[in-house]
Amino acid sequence: MRHEEAGAFAAHGEALITGNLTACAGSCGPGSLHFINGIVEANRNRAPVILIASQIVRDELGFEFPQEVDFKAIYGSISVYCDMILTPEQARRKTVMACQSAIAKRGVAVLIVPVDISHSDAKDDVPFAVHTSLPVIRPNDADLDQIAAIINSGEKIAIYGGSGCRGAHDEILRAAEILKAPIAHTSRAKDSLEYDNPYNVGMTGLIGNEAAYHAVRECDTLLLLGADFAWRQFYPDHAKIVQIDIDPTHLGRRHPVTRALVGDIKATLEALIPRLHKKSDTRFRDHFVQRHREVIAHQMEKATPKRRDTISGIYLTELIDRMAADDALVAGDDGTATVWMHRYFKATAKRRFYASLLHGTMAAAMPTALGLQKASPGRQVIALSGDGGIGMLLGDLMTAVQHKLPIKVAVFNNGKLGFIDIEQKSEGLLPLYTHLQNPDFGAVAKAMGLWGRTVAKADELEAAIGEWLAHPGPALLDVNVEPMTLVMPPAIEFGPAYGMALYSARAVLGGQAHDLIEMIKENI
Repeated sequence: MRHEEAGAFAAHGEALITGNLTACAGSCGPGSLHFINGIVEANRNRAPVILIASQIVRDELGFEFPQEVDFKAIYGSISVYCDMILTPEQARRKTVMACQSAIAKRGVAVLIVPVDISHSDAKDDVPFAVHTSLPVIRPNDADLDQIAAIINSGEKIAIYGGSGCRGAHDEILRAAEILKAPIAHTSRAKDSLEYDNPYNVGMTGLIGNEAAYHAVRECDTLLLLGADFAWRQFYPDHAKIVQIDIDPTHLGRRHPVTRALVGDIKATLEALIPRLHKKSDTRFRDHFVQRHREVIAHQMEKATPKRRDTISGIYLTELIDRMAADDALVAGDDGTATVWMHRYFKATAKRRFYASLLHGTMAAAMPTALGLQKASPGRQVIALSGDGGIGMLLGDLMTAVQHKLPIKVAVFNNGKLGFIDIEQKSEGLLPLYTHLQNPDFGAVAKAMGLWGRTVAKADELEAAIGEWLAHPGPALLDVNVEPMTLVMPPAIEFGPAYGMALYSARAVLGGQAHDLIEMIKENI
């Protein structure tokens, strides 16, 4: 890897797709410090990663020696384990502890290794070893009876599933059929719950849709499954909420709940389903399922290009979705690329989607794709990169060339930090320091040894995507997308609406009426 941060993102991608422990290692001082942002991303996404951080010799610790960094103080709060090997006799034991912590707690372990320790002979006389297991956890029968009684008393029941629902697709659909419940999901559960789901109403939340938003808000009973969704305003105000999560610390921490239990979603539902009473009234579910179909139809209308001489990011995403493999692995950069990925890519039983939805970092898509591709050599891996994100870790495109990793990178080149631009406008501000003077990323990619091309017109895009996806090696498609497309939430609150009105007035008074007119054209 050309940059340690990219190395951490790549290790995170490999760990997520394989479920196995993945290692990365760095040199003293800045070498191991550069990993920090990718390590936070991996830890937030519960990826089992171990970082081996080199440290200066022990005799010089505490004297501000060149490249001395207190890694324990820095990494201790963003990992599940962080410790230093103090003697050769500790090496095997602490390595085992680090590996076991990363696997068992699903997060990052940091093992700090002073240079003089790494030069020592390992002491393997005591055979410490890593032991892992996958226990099945479910609530006891009395607790299951209690939550069944709460759910059975409901008349308008909704299911809201998060990333903890992976592997429980069939059980959740069975519960929804019995309860006549619509199924909403978080963005992190898209690839777990969206596919082959006749009761799907999509995502709620900031990048969700109005069908899921109102289904969750208007239910009288909410079954919250493996979801730790952070924004309280998207929960119902008066419904009874039953929460099930494998992590006890998640119970009731985002919104008050009626009853909360610890358990694997699949195993818990298998035990709960026989206790549920079959409902007959399908009106609540049918209303929101139909509303979701209308939302999707409207989204597809927006994906149709209005002009042939420009390209919207929405149209670009919809075309890639249509032409990508049924088992593609897709990583999106934080910002509009991730929004369009979650709204316009169709989930299948085999597709997986990756984005920085908890940490919210830029630049994760391309290096995460490197790790995904390394772990899945026969699979199509696509990175949907923002122009700001790709510019931050551009050098690791050379890693794709050097290691012959055939990732496909699409750059959403709108010439600005799009999400920051929208945030500033919603606060009533004229955008400041969001403009980017970009190179021709297609030409840059060619110079690095990738297949590269830049496209600016809608009528050239489909052929370019076909050529891009068909290329046998790493390839980058730079697409000049419309800069004024807005991300509309499922419900608009007074504050952002007032902010947009204030921005509009300031744009006109400040001589930026042209930008306002372009924004109206692209969105209205």
